[in-house]
Amino acid sequence: MTALAITKPEASILPQRGGFFGRLSDSLWRHPKLLLFLMLTPPLLWLGIIYIGSLIALLLQSFFSIDDFSGMVNYEFTLDTYAQLLNPGNFDIIVRTILMAALVTVASALVAFPIAYYAARYAQGKWKALFYLGVMLPLWSSYLVKIYAWKLILAKEGILTWLFDKLYLSWLLDGVLALPVVGGNSLSVSYLGTFIVFVYIWLPYMILPTQAALERVPGNLIEASADLGATPHQTFRTVLFPLALPGIVAGSIFTFSLTLGDYIIPQIIGSSRLFIGQAVYTQQGTAGNVPLAAAFSVVPIVIMAIYLWLAKRMGAFDAL
Repeated sequence: MTALAITKPEASILPQRGGFFGRLSDSLWRHPKLLLFLMLTPPLLWLGIIYIGSLIALLLQSFFSIDDFSGMVNYEFTLDTYAQLLNPGNFDIIVRTILMAALVTVASALVAFPIAYYAARYAQGKWKALFYLGVMLPLWSSYLVKIYAWKLILAKEGILTWLFDKLYLSWLLDGVLALPVVGGNSLSVSYLGTFIVFVYIWLPYMILPTQAALERVPGNLIEASADLGATPHQTFRTVLFPLALPGIVAGSIFTFSLTLGDYIIPQIIGSSRLFIGQAVYTQQGTAGNVPLAAAFSVVPIVIMAIYLWLAKRMGAFDAL
């Protein structure tokens, strides 16, 4: 009886499968590291050649210069192209873009936080589903369609002008448009219009990380803060905001970086003054100054690298 109950060790092992694919499958099963290597090699090659390789080529181009007489690229190492970024016209483009990106990020955070807080603390069931639908729905529509729709809304004869006229607030709109830095002939050709569209386009990228961070805040911490006598302002400053900061930082990475590199929105809505993305497009396409276009492209990369380094030093990514 005992001898019958004991099976031979080799009987429990399946025989090797025949054919090329069978032997290959058995070999990969016996060598999981080889399987992992084969699975990761294609995407890593794609990332290394297409993405990192293009960045390296871009960086190398920025160290070349344009010959003033022939207009050809001079393939000799020089920092003159980066020195051109300090010219008043080019430096104004950089400052203008950074300032716009910072304002868009701050405004997006201010608008997104109460929406995300309500969704995280109060929305339940179908209301939370409706929240996600409302946030994600704009992302499903065409990028250009949204921009041109806003151009019609902000135009001089658009819906917004009509609304201000019906509310007898045309004087307020005219006063804002008369401001030398913010205004223009209409909202569709002003910095204010560009700012509004930027906030609308990138707002979902701020709402979702903030809402995810707020959902991870335990409700008993807020209740304990109130029980200990903290005011709502103190609870927000000492409990809620520090715990939600990683989500806000994650959202700011999206809004800040996307605003830095965007050139379509300022091209369609805004004044004739360039942003970094437009400068890259103009220098590479119209002017044919590839080294200067590459130098402009390096600026957002450096800015975002410094921003991410500072955020990491502050510990903002610890809870992500």
